[in-house]
Amino acid sequence: MNKLLLAVAGACLATGAIAQDQPKSFTMDGEFGLIVTTGNTETSSATAGITAQQELDSWSNDYQIEGLYKQETVEQNGEEVERTSAQKFFASAQGNYKLNNPDHRLFVFSSYEDDRQSNFDYQATLAGGWSQKLWKTDKTAFEYSVGPGYAWSETQEGEDTSSFIVRGSAAYKWFISDTAKFTQTVSTEVGSENTKSRAESALTATISGSLSMKLSIRLDHNSKVAPGIEKLDTESAVTLVYNFF
Repeated sequence: MNKLLLAVAGACLATGAIAQDQPKSFTMDGEFGLIVTTGNTETSSATAGITAQQELDSWSNDYQIEGLYKQETVEQNGEEVERTSAQKFFASAQGNYKLNNPDHRLFVFSSYEDDRQSNFDYQATLAGGWSQKLWKTDKTAFEYSVGPGYAWSETQEGEDTSSFIVRGSAAYKWFISDTAKFTQTVSTEVGSENTKSRAESALTATISGSLSMKLSIRLDHNSKVAPGIEKLDTESAVTLVYNFF
């Protein structure tokens, strides 16, 4: 009887260890940041986002949604007027189909961006090609994707543009400790009408349980814009991140 109990206990422990080693089939993080200033300068800005990853037998899928809103009070002709100085929405999804070697994949990517203060009313992309996880260790991980695609956009003046593109992206992770990590992502979409590039450097540290703090710097660049509009937009943020799954 004792031998049977020991065997059952050992099997349960082994099963628990295997479950801990297996990666989650679905993870989702939500982040939010808010800044409000009053007095001589009155502004309010909010940034929020959701990132999710889904691991299936044949597919590995990534989803991202992020938004930025900023309102400020300025003086015009002796009167205080409220205006929106930033309003941005971005969403993307990438599906990676695993080949015989699960680190070798074929990807399909789509994105949509609406940035009211930029040169474009909207920008959209659809691309596909090759994706690969070059390595993943206890400390670092690196993956990339590259392939052809097509991009659509409309300027603030109502001019429609579209062109074939070549899209490339890369993601690097450095697991500094059990409670801190550094991530670097970069992507570029090279086309005849415009070259659009995005990059983010982020340091995330766990505060307690599923709650973390994230310090990030994000860069958005468009090679062709109207006169008087900057090609490069930068965003520095400190946000709280909550791991739902």
